[in-house]
Amino acid sequence: MRVGLHALGIGDGARPEVIRAVATAAEACGFARLWCGEHVVLVDAPTSRYPYSADGRIAVPADADWLDPLLALSFAAAVTDRILLATGVLLLPEHNPVLVAKQAATLDVLSGGRFGLGVGVGWSAEEFAALGVPFERRGRRTDEYLAAMRTLWAEDPATFTGEFTRFEAVRVHPKPLRGDLPVLVGGNSRAALRRAARAGDGWYGFNVPMADVPARVAELAEECAHQGRSLDELTVAVAPSDGTPADLPELAAAGVTEVVVVAAPPPAPEEAVAWVAELARTWIRAPG
Repeated sequence: MRVGLHALGIGDGARPEVIRAVATAAEACGFARLWCGEHVVLVDAPTSRYPYSADGRIAVPADADWLDPLLALSFAAAVTDRILLATGVLLLPEHNPVLVAKQAATLDVLSGGRFGLGVGVGWSAEEFAALGVPFERRGRRTDEYLAAMRTLWAEDPATFTGEFTRFEAVRVHPKPLRGDLPVLVGGNSRAALRRAARAGDGWYGFNVPMADVPARVAELAEECAHQGRSLDELTVAVAPSDGTPADLPELAAAGVTEVVVVAAPPPAPEEAVAWVAELARTWIRAPG
């Protein structure tokens, strides 16, 4: 069971000295991956329901620092050598897919092939409105953008014609180091699981109650079977909302391949180093 850490980019985790401390300590302590999420804007009184909490509210204050995840992970890549990196998640339909394809491949090259692109469809209608992107049909837009990006990574020159994006005989370099780039689909809905099985290299379940994990992974396996794939082909990363190290055997038995610890680092770099070390003692060296 691999253990990832979702701790960068927000609040104290947005400070460069803390990012450096957390990233280097996480690598030294044996964490498998650093995750960093995205919101371009937040609003004080949203009408959109946050899907990852029981009360429908996001815990992050609207005025908190929240770094762009690709830039934050580029900084983390520069101070580390081995630990994997992933967006958890980038809200793909809010972006131009040609630009994201280039940015993601650039980060993959700069990190030596350590980057995985975690994507989601988004939940905040207010955020989409601020960016001038239709909130409706964002799932379909995400599917098309993923197909367009894989075309850009695989072909040279590349041509794609869709409803939301199109390009003809363009060359986008650099290419990802492995020829393609791992895409991890975030979201806990059946539609997200279907998208992961159809178009992803993995699934990232965020804030999933422990009691729901086996059913979610079983649903993912069903969707993989419908696509002629095996669950073993996918990374199954889960950040349980109420999990403890004692739950690691149960998570592994359910088919989870990476448990993601979500936590906020302390503000001082030296405290952050000790904090990461304690998390590692608790999670990575946990019995079972």
